[in-house]
Amino acid sequence: METRREQIARRGLVLARHIVRRLDRVGIHVRADVSLEHQHLAQRYVVRGVESGGAIAEMGRYVTFAAESGQQLPYLQPIDGLCANGLHAVVVTPVVVRIDLFRAGRTCQLLITKHEQGSIEKGGRPSLKNSLVFRGMDGFLDVELWGKDRELAGSATPQFWSRGGEVVEIPEAFRPAVRAATHGASCVGCSHSHYLRNPSVNLGLLIPKDEISRASCSAVRTKT
Repeated sequence: METRREQIARRGLVLARHIVRRLDRVGIHVRADVSLEHQHLAQRYVVRGVESGGAIAEMGRYVTFAAESGQQLPYLQPIDGLCANGLHAVVVTPVVVRIDLFRAGRTCQLLITKHEQGSIEKGGRPSLKNSLVFRGMDGFLDVELWGKDRELAGSATPQFWSRGGEVVEIPEAFRPAVRAATHGASCVGCSHSHYLRNPSVNLGLLIPKDEISRASCSAVRTKT
């Protein structure tokens, strides 16, 4: 039986219907689901996800993926869409951590979840194991990355508190990925990946973690 935490981890952020409809109307398209896929030649199962999303000034949502240690993952392939704020790149890997961030103005919802192959029963297909890493509700982003504070994009994250008013820290290992997702959810007309990297470029060896998102955007813009 799936626990409540596992159910939350599997589904991703649960947003009210009017928010989902609003995202669709303004053209922000996110694919938050992950799936377990079989590689026939390698004879193994892998998890597949799609980095996606973008923003308008009013709101934004962005989904990206990291390794279980928080490091950048290389994408399998980029996706060139016909419109902005959509699908950006596909990732396929045995274990993946999903970062799902929604922004309404300066208020943010954040969900970090881990996905991997689960148990195999009676020789059948394995299940997808989903676990909750971090959940932040109604966090506050104190800069306008979509407006007057654009130069801070890639270096800011929302702050979260418990119901009792105590600071709730985002796990340190995933702060670079959350910074990238925050940037993505504030990137008006987004048309590029913010955290999944080009497999031919190892940015982690070249620049500090807190510069990863900004460098990734610069690299994509230079290429295009």
